[in-house]
Amino acid sequence: MATAPITTRRDGDILVITSNNPPVNALGAAVRTGLMAAVLEGAADADVRAVVLRCVGRTFFAGADITEFGQPPVFPLLPELVEVIEGSPKPIVAAIHGTALGGGLEVALACHYRIAADGAKLGLPEVKLGLLPGAGGTQRLPRLVGVTEALTMIVGGSPVSAERASEIGLVDRVVGADALEAAAIAYARDIIGEPLPRASERGERIAEAVRDPAVFDRFRQAHGRLLKGLRAPEACIAAVRAAVELPFADGLLRERALFQELLAGDESKAQRHYFFAERAAGKIAGLDASVVPQAIERVGIVGAGTMGGGIAMNFLSAGIPVTLVEREQAALDRGVATIGGNYARNVRSGRMSEDAAGAAMALLRPTLALADLADSDLVIEAVFEDLAVKTALFAELDRIVKPGAILASNTSYLDIDAIAAATGRPEAVLGLHFFSPANIMRLLEVVRGAATAPEVLATAMALSKRIGKIAVVARTCDGFIGNRMLKPRQEAANQLVLEGAKPWDVDRVLTAFRFPMGPFQMADLAGLDLGWDAATSQGATLREAMCEAGRRGQKNGRGFYDYDAERRGTPSPQAEAIIAAFVAKRGTVQRAVDDAEILERLLYPMVNEGARIVEEGVAQRASDIDVVWVNGYGWPIGTGGPMFWADTIGLDTVAAGLERQGVAVAPLLRRLAAEGGRFTG
Repeated sequence: MATAPITTRRDGDILVITSNNPPVNALGAAVRTGLMAAVLEGAADADVRAVVLRCVGRTFFAGADITEFGQPPVFPLLPELVEVIEGSPKPIVAAIHGTALGGGLEVALACHYRIAADGAKLGLPEVKLGLLPGAGGTQRLPRLVGVTEALTMIVGGSPVSAERASEIGLVDRVVGADALEAAAIAYARDIIGEPLPRASERGERIAEAVRDPAVFDRFRQAHGRLLKGLRAPEACIAAVRAAVELPFADGLLRERALFQELLAGDESKAQRHYFFAERAAGKIAGLDASVVPQAIERVGIVGAGTMGGGIAMNFLSAGIPVTLVEREQAALDRGVATIGGNYARNVRSGRMSEDAAGAAMALLRPTLALADLADSDLVIEAVFEDLAVKTALFAELDRIVKPGAILASNTSYLDIDAIAAATGRPEAVLGLHFFSPANIMRLLEVVRGAATAPEVLATAMALSKRIGKIAVVARTCDGFIGNRMLKPRQEAANQLVLEGAKPWDVDRVLTAFRFPMGPFQMADLAGLDLGWDAATSQGATLREAMCEAGRRGQKNGRGFYDYDAERRGTPSPQAEAIIAAFVAKRGTVQRAVDDAEILERLLYPMVNEGARIVEEGVAQRASDIDVVWVNGYGWPIGTGGPMFWADTIGLDTVAAGLERQGVAVAPLLRRLAAEGGRFTG
């Protein structure tokens, strides 16, 4: 028989309400029902003079149960519960540990007092699901902490520490984690008989915004990056504004209306899909639960260039010693200096303390000798993207590095099985494809070779969490998941330009779709001469023609765009002339290409390739593709990723568009389109 998630006990005249709903005390229907009954019990019992609300396990209420979103309502709803909590005639003290997020913080806001354990985090992250706090959070929080702080928390969606929460007036006291329950009970006893400080009745912290409503416009101007062209951030601002302009009850109605609008919209559906997709990506299909990851205590990295140095920082920042190898002292010195410079910038920007940066650098062991990698538990190569170079290196590493250690390649395209075959330990070889800049980008493609052992794969996934990455498993193929899908998009972009579209129009269509940059902006950033050889160039491709004309991209200020000293790009007449000459030489007849055609021809082939990736088992699930593209390539999260986006617009629409383009439709896509099916759940 299941144990009730909510229990009560008496500590003298204090009623202690405890939630035990692992793993995160989500506010599902059973928890809400139990809480409502417990709060009403305390209110009705004449011997109870105050109430403490606490949770056991690793966290306070970490949020609503979002699996209930879109389902028939189960009463009591969270807004009703928080009204009963705040309306209690007896003081209620929230004892917060771990995290109080979303609906969990809204419950705490409805309590009359809040005590937090040091190390606790408090936040309203609903905006990251395309929503806003829907149980009074947008109305109570500004009344407690002021409008600017409330906007920062609600629109930004990031939690604050218990210490910061105390500074801004969100919590009344911060105590040691071991003393939390006792401190909350003692505090509850101390405030018996005091007037109840209900957040809904407070107005002093919003008074300034009442006098100066321009605070909202100033926030928009100062925090434009938080808005991202999405509906939810603007709705959050509108809801907080309602707290300033309307009576509390009317503000609640405005908040609820905005919440319902967002909940029914495609953006929130997409962001909720992504929320579950990211969590599913960390699960390895078919992996036996008994498989135990290997311990990784020391990492070796071969190559101190941009990628190698960035990869090293991930481990150094996580407290893992790194041995960094280069062939020449000058290259090694440059790599170490770059790592040091990156940490110095982190310190200057406040993202890291000077002590933490110094501790990370102290874990770095630069060397010119591959033999110094012998004691590494994991070695990652980040050398030139050439199969012969990599296989020769892996054969040498196999001889040097201790038995049982894992050997990984940072290749973005090459065959992991071919690399593994150069060693006597193919079971210990896999791909760890970091994205540039590797110390910042969160995505990690974990590429599984045919022989990769389950414990090696499990080790890579566990290690990815340790270094703060979002890992997605892929099987080996040309380009894996992300770059394999990027290829047809780039090919389509190049073809569109030959047919008459301007590079800046192609880029504009993608940035209007909310990509951070378009394919030609990306090409300029990467360098048009990447992989180009002047000795063998014959002007056979547009890129070769551009390089032969001395247009190499941002690195020399001339690519498809002309760049100023701050690397701001403007459409280049010279690039346009080179394109015209190239097209004339080929005898291609150009035409006008509208924005709708540009978007279809760029994105539909990507979806098609994604269908093949799923069909071939390169990706474990279609939603993994969405995680790769949102995190690695800037696919706008408001559409959920390429596969969810295709489901949203209709797979029959995508299939028909591909047929118009003359592209062979992937069998999985064709079948799902005919059945009215979806890639994602």
